[in-house]
Parts: sequence; C-alpha cells; structure tokens
Amino acid sequence: MLRNWGKLLLLISLLGLLWFAARLVNSELRSSQWQARHLSELDRELTFKLESGASTAIRFPKTGPYDERLGYSKIPTFTQYLATHDYRITQQARISPKLVQLADRGLSLAYSEKTQAGLDLFDCNDQSLYSERFPQRSYRDFESVPRLLADTLLFIEDRDLLTTSYPQHNPAVNWDRFGRAVFDQVLHVFDKSHLTPGASTLATQIEKYRHSPEGRTASPQEKLRQMASASVKAYLGGENTIAARKQIMVDYLNTVPLAAKPGYGEIDGLGDGLWAWYGRDFAEVNQLLGNDADPAQGDPDQHQSGRKAEAFKQALSLMIAQRRPSYYLREGAADLEQLTDSHLRVLAAAGIIPAALRDAALPVKLNLQQKTVSAPPISFVTRKAVTALRANLSGLLHVNHLYDLDRLDLTAATTMNGEMQRAVTTVLRQLKKPADAKAAELYGHNMLSPGDDPGKLIFSFTLFEQRGGANLLRVQTDNFDQPFDINEGARLNLGSTAKLRTLITYLEIIADLHQRYAGMTQEQRAGLQVEKEDVLSLWALAYLKQAKDLALPAMLEAAMERRYSGSPGEAFVTGGGVQTFTNFESEENYKVITIREGFQQSVNLVFVRLMRDIVRHYKFKMAGADPGTASLDGLSAAKRQEILSRFADKEGRQFMVRFYKKYHGKTPQEAQELLLENMHPVPARLATVFRSIEPDADLQHFSAFMRKQLPKDGLSDVKLQTLYVQYGPDKFSLADRGYITRIHPLELWLLGFMHQHPDATLTQTLDASRDVRQEVYAWLFKTRNKNKQDKRIRQMLELQAFLEIARDWRRLGYPFESLTPSYATAVGASGDRPAALAELMGIIVNKGMRLPLRKLQTLELAQGTPYETHFENGGPAAERLLPQEITDVVQRSLIDVVEGGTAKRLKGGLPSRRANGKPIGVGGKTGTGDQRFEVYAAGGRLISSRAVNRSATFVFFIGDRFFGTMTTYVHEPYAASYKFTSALSVQLLKSLTPALLPMMEADASDTLLACRH
Repeated sequence: MLRNWGKLLLLISLLGLLWFAARLVNSELRSSQWQARHLSELDRELTFKLESGASTAIRFPKTGPYDERLGYSKIPTFTQYLATHDYRITQQARISPKLVQLADRGLSLAYSEKTQAGLDLFDCNDQSLYSERFPQRSYRDFESVPRLLADTLLFIEDRDLLTTSYPQHNPAVNWDRFGRAVFDQVLHVFDKSHLTPGASTLATQIEKYRHSPEGRTASPQEKLRQMASASVKAYLGGENTIAARKQIMVDYLNTVPLAAKPGYGEIDGLGDGLWAWYGRDFAEVNQLLGNDADPAQGDPDQHQSGRKAEAFKQALSLMIAQRRPSYYLREGAADLEQLTDSHLRVLAAAGIIPAALRDAALPVKLNLQQKTVSAPPISFVTRKAVTALRANLSGLLHVNHLYDLDRLDLTAATTMNGEMQRAVTTVLRQLKKPADAKAAELYGHNMLSPGDDPGKLIFSFTLFEQRGGANLLRVQTDNFDQPFDINEGARLNLGSTAKLRTLITYLEIIADLHQRYAGMTQEQRAGLQVEKEDVLSLWALAYLKQAKDLALPAMLEAAMERRYSGSPGEAFVTGGGVQTFTNFESEENYKVITIREGFQQSVNLVFVRLMRDIVRHYKFKMAGADPGTASLDGLSAAKRQEILSRFADKEGRQFMVRFYKKYHGKTPQEAQELLLENMHPVPARLATVFRSIEPDADLQHFSAFMRKQLPKDGLSDVKLQTLYVQYGPDKFSLADRGYITRIHPLELWLLGFMHQHPDATLTQTLDASRDVRQEVYAWLFKTRNKNKQDKRIRQMLELQAFLEIARDWRRLGYPFESLTPSYATAVGASGDRPAALAELMGIIVNKGMRLPLRKLQTLELAQGTPYETHFENGGPAAERLLPQEITDVVQRSLIDVVEGGTAKRLKGGLPSRRANGKPIGVGGKTGTGDQRFEVYAAGGRLISSRAVNRSATFVFFIGDRFFGTMTTYVHEPYAASYKFTSALSVQLLKSLTPALLPMMEADASDTLLACRH
C-alpha cells in the first residue's frame, strides 16, 4: 500500500515538473525573456569598425537580392576590377570574431540595415553633384506611418508584432503560426492537396526578400536560417524590442518588393509602389489616410471620403500583392481586385477599419498602370558631366547599366568643380540667345554673321588642372540638350588642330635624327648615302655638318626655321590619287615661310608639304634599306614580293567587303540576277558566269539558264554543249574569267562561294578568299610590270607610313585606330576629339610627361555597414612620352599663336582680378573643320557638295596648371548656313574669363572655388 502511494507521489511530482516546465516554455514562447537575455548578450559582441588598409577580418554575403542590388556581394569582384585601374583599398571594415563565427555558420550579418541607398557623386569641395535613393519614397519613422495603414498591415501579416505586454518579445518567431505550419507540412506529406500556409513574420519576410537566394524560401533549412538571423538582429538594441519591432514594420513598408515595370525597374516599398502602379503622390496618400475624420460618423466632405477610400484600397491591394507581386500586378489583376474586396470585408468585420470606409472602398476599381513609367524630364545639359562620370564609374566596376550603378550603396568623390561647372554651363546656355551672343562679342569677322542664329550651335568646354601629379577634370560641359557628348563621343573634323600633332611628329623625327647622327664623326656622316626624297634626314646631316651648337634644343629651333612654300599650285599624289589644297588666306599663297610662322598663322600648304616629308621619311625608314642605300632600288626581291603581297591582300579585302555587303542576305537566285543586271548578255560571258558560280551543275541546268537569258538566240544543243565545255572553270584562271565576263574576278568568286556557303559570315568569307586574293593579283608579281609594281609599292609604303604615324599619334592620346592615308591628315582629314586634344595639351603642359587623368578620386562602398570599403585612385606612374626639349619648343609656338597668330583675340592673356596682378598667360592651337559630302563624276569633276557639319576648336593652356578645349559645332541641315572659323571658339573662351578667373586665382579660403583636392 505504501509502495503504491510512493509511486503515486512520484507520478504527481513528475506531472508537476512537466506542468512547471510547460509553463516555463509557454512563458518563454510568449515573453522571450531567456532569448532576450542571451541574444542581447551575444549582440554586444557583434561589432565592426573601419580601419586603415585591406581587412583580413571581413565576410561578404554571397547572394540575396538586397546584397546584390546594393553591391555588397560584389565588393570582392569590384576590388579586382578597380585594382587594374590603380585603385587601392585605403580603409575597410573589421568585424568581430563572434560576427565572423555567425557568418561562417550561414547567418546574415547582424547590423542596422539601410532601407534606402544609392549612388552619391560629390565634387572636389564635397558639394553634391548627383544623388539617387531607392526606394525614392519612404517613411521617415514609425510616427510618420498612418495608423490606419499600420493596423491593416499588422492584422494581415503579423498581429502580435507590436504587443506591449511582452517588451522582450522576439518578433522573428510567432510560435503558434510556426507550430501550425509544421503540422500542415507533416499533413502535406501524406495528403498533397493539403495547403501549407507559411509562418513568416514581418521580420522573417524582410530577411527572406533581402538575403535569401532569389528572395525565396527554398527549404526548411533556409526558413530556420531566416528565423535565426532575424532573431539575432531583433536584439541589437538590447533586451527591450519594442523600438526594433516598430522599425521592422517601417522597414517592411519601405522595402517590400512589388514587381518591376518598364522604364522604372524594380519597385520596392509602398511609396514607390503607389506611384508606379497607381500614379499616386505618396505625400497625398499619407495625408488622406492620416485624416482623423471617421466615415462612420458621416464625413461632411463626401469627395474627400471617396479619395480616402480609393487611396486605402490601392494601398491595401499592394499589401496583398506582395505575396505574388509578378502575378497579381500583371495578369492576375482581376484576382487581386477580388482578394482586396474580400480583405475589406474581413477588416471591417474585425473592427480594423470603419464599415463606412469598407462601403466607400468596395465600388472603387483598381486601375493598375501597365504602361511605361514616365520619369520627370531632365536636362541633358546640366547632367552631361554627371552622366559621363557615371559611365566612367560603370566601366571601372564592370556594371553594364547605369540603372544598376545608381542602386549601389556607393559614394564617389570626383575632381569636378561643381560651382565652376554650373557657372560655365549657365553661360553656354545663355549664348543660345542672339542678345547674349552679341554681348559676348560672338558676332564679327570670321565669327557669326548678322542674322546667324546661335541657338543652332553647340558649344562644348573642357578644363583640366594639373595638380598633385595628376590631370584633374574640373569642368566638362556643353549646351546640347541631348545625351550625345561631342567632347568624347564624336569623330570630328577639327581642322588645323591636326597641325599640332603633325608638328610634334616632325619634331620627334628631328630628335630621333639627332640621336642617330649627332654622336657620329663628320667622316661617318659624310659617308652616309640617303635617298634624295628623304629631305628630313638630308637636312639633319647638313645641319650637323655646319652647326656650332650640336645640342638638341638648338637643332629643334633650327628645324622650326625650315621653310616651305605656301603655293597651292602643286598637285599631290597621295591617298591613292591626286589631290590639291588651298590656304585659308589668299595672301599666304605667295609666301615661302618657316614652319614656325606656318604654325602661328595656320598655313595649310606648309603643313601639307611638311606631312609629305614626314611620310617619305617613314617610307624610306620602313622600306628596310640601310641609311646608305636608295630605298626602292635597294629593296631585295623578297622584300618587294612581301610588300606586293600585302598590297594584294589589302586591296583584295576591300573588294571582298564591298561585294559581300552587296550580296549578303540575298538568295543565290537573287544574287545571280543582281550580278547579271548590268551585264551585256553575250553567250561567252553568260557561260563563264554560270560555270564559275555553279561549277558542278550539269549540262541540262546550264542549257536552261542560257536559254532563259538568251531566249531569242535559238541556241542549239550542240552550241550549248560546246559553250558548257569551252568555258568550264578548269579552262581559265579566275583572272581570265573576270576578263571574259567584264566582272571583277573576286566578285565572280564570291558568288560561287556564297552559292555553296549561303550562311557564311564576312570573316569566314575573308578567310576562305585569302589565297584567291593573291591569285587574282598574280599579274602584279611579274617582273615586266616593274613600273606598276613600284606604284603599288609606293602606295603600300605610304599606307604603312601612315600606320606608323597613327601609332605615334595614339601614343600621345589620338583616339582612333587609323589615319586617313593622305597628306590631308595634316589639316584635319583624319578627325579628332576635343577630349583627346586636351590630353595632348596636358602632355605639353607637363613637359612631356603623361600624368594620370583623373575624374574620380575616391570610392566608398557600403558606408556604415560591416562591408564598408574605401578606395583611392593612385593612378599609374607618370610616363615620359616626349623629351622636354620638344615640349618647350611646342609651348613657345602655342604662345606665338595667341600673341600674333590665329588666336590673337586672347593676346596678352587673361586679365587678373587681383590688384597689380599680372595677366595669366595663354597659349593654344586653333582649328576649323568643314566636313562635306561630295560627289564626283568620272574624270574627277565635282558634281555636288553638301556641308555635313562645321566645327571650330581651340585647344589651350592657361597659366602653368590649366588646360582644355573649347569647341563650337553645328550639324546639317544648318551647317551650310554658317561660315565661322576657330576665331569664334577663341572669343568664346575669352567671354568665359569672368567665370574662369575665380577658380584660377582662388586660394584656400575660397572654399567653393579652389578645390580642396
């Protein structure tokens, strides 16, 4: 009996312990006291700080929409890309060991995450140039959320979130819903039709759409990871989570994903959702929903009541749509409407909203806007420089779209002077008005004529400052209200600015000859035999023979005194034809002047003749002959064959490209008809064409073709058989078949190749025709055609010379791969870009050194996060590209252009603002380009000429630190109406003096003018 009582007491004790344990568990599940104590203690160890240099204690997220969009997961990749452009890490976050431990276990890092982020660009004085924030519309804090919206959201998604009964409550887990979800999952294993609603709280939903792969819960393990991560974050502020829970609700409203729309992209947050899907003003919606008037009591303003009902229903629909946003906000709009109406009834029944609001909202139709979102119009003029900076930044980071760049959590410090940028932009925009253009003195000789409309002109200005061992972009602007940037995005005929590049090439040749010959004895130099057309080598030897000063500076100065005729009476064999040139001023036609004077006055024929001497020098240099042999006569047979082979390949390729474009995309029948369209139908020609295109066709097909082409000739079967055999492809070479048909043999070959390979690309066609191109030019390799060979050899050597000149120009910043192989390149025929000319001027100003060109100084990613990383642009080491002796000569010549040449409007420099201050010296080179589309008749007679565009450029330096370009440009159909020259750009720079001088003369106290960096 006692034994049974003992067992009973033991059982009662066990039950009591179980009951007590259940009470403890139940209390913990409701109050989260134990979790609060331990997780808040843990969170005190979850810290990070920013320190110098690259971090060895950092972990980056690998996936998750939030981390990808803001760029956090890409920071290691960005680091690699930036390193190739001389950016180094200056500071980076260090995370605590406990944070490392949790990250390595798969939890997302616990810190106060941003609900808004985006790209920030600052100028050299830390003034904002550009700022984007996504989402664009958001709630500041909990108090700014209308109570009606807050109550509705909590009722739908997380009713216990803001309970105050348990201040330590863990908002990441709702145990009742979690238990039901587990039970439903178990039942689903046995009954696939059983529904499995989720158990997500707002905290875990945020964790999911921010940090889970693709924003989805793909497994039970991922759900547990979400809950654990959200739980840790909930206690970052301590054991009391009320403030954290309020912030969770605000974060959810601000960032919940709501699909995407063309023209806008991803839509996150209720504010952006209302604007994108319903066209609603966010502030207006909040004002309506924050109205305390109770519709149940009879709102006197029925219109206001209707607007409130509409706004509420639209907001409610987006709260519901977040479950399947891509479906509900597109093809599922009808289902969304029905579901929203159902929620209105439930909300009213539960007392969350008044019945009157329900009744007013139910008749409202949800009209989702599916069309492209129209962003507010922007001025491309005011944002041109910013767009260029963003494009540059996009290239550095390998971010393909500016859309993605703008959404990165990124701050960049640029070299731009924002105050000066705005001042110059304002001036350029004002000059579109005739009155302002006249006030700037832009009307006059060689500038605008009376009646000219300055509104059709594009003015572009770029200014750099040499500072701290780098060329820093300070101003880059124009008045063209389109995305196109003529400064960096166009190939313009900039006229005589090409003389600057030509002069430098000439002086480099002289310096090279000095290095080659100056160290020789007189006897050694006297023993050299130089081709008589290599006048530069001959001049160098003659100079060194009689000069007292053999140093390079003296030889360069003497080279500037060499004389050329300005006469336009000579025809020049260049560019594969005969060309003539004119001077701008007719009095220059009768002068023989020095290169120095020709550069100062921009005399075309002086530089055409100088370019001829440069080309000849390169031709003889590359022909492979020693300085002591005559170049063409001294060529070996093998060398001649090599050059002729290159000519055959080059010219053959040109023909193949032309023929491929002619026939590409056509069927074999269409191509054949096009070939025969202008051919006189003679049996021999037709037979050769058919047998060349379809060599394997039988006699029957051949006969059908011939009779179709010559229906009236009555060709007999015997005649057809004779033609079929006589003109077979094995009877004549390809060149002979071209002669018979009066068709270029490569065109004939191409039709046959395309018949057999209709899908061949141009590259495949060129590869297949390599041997054929040599075969067609077999006649050229025969010795009896030596004169013709010499002609082609000279053409190829000229072409090769221009390739070498182009290589030299590219070394100094020329932006294009090749030059037009003509002496006209010296006067601008090959085109240029203002930005490239500015780079060249920087090399001159910096005495032959290319300093790193810098637009972006520092980059800061993920500020205030455990991923924070700062980069600084160290730039490549300065590189010497020209001897200082050359740039000294060029710089003096550029000053001559201003003091007595084509830019004399700036004679005397820019006037100083300071009392008794000396004028700031200016030098530069002018250039006028008149690009025309011309049509010639046989024999070279000009039939028509149309002005395509007109440009006037002044590339300049100011003082010893500043340099840049000023360009005026007008395109067709307006170009023909203007006759301005580069004098306009010179005067335009002069008119900018009041805007430029404050920066150029500013000291450290002028905080908005003198850049801090």
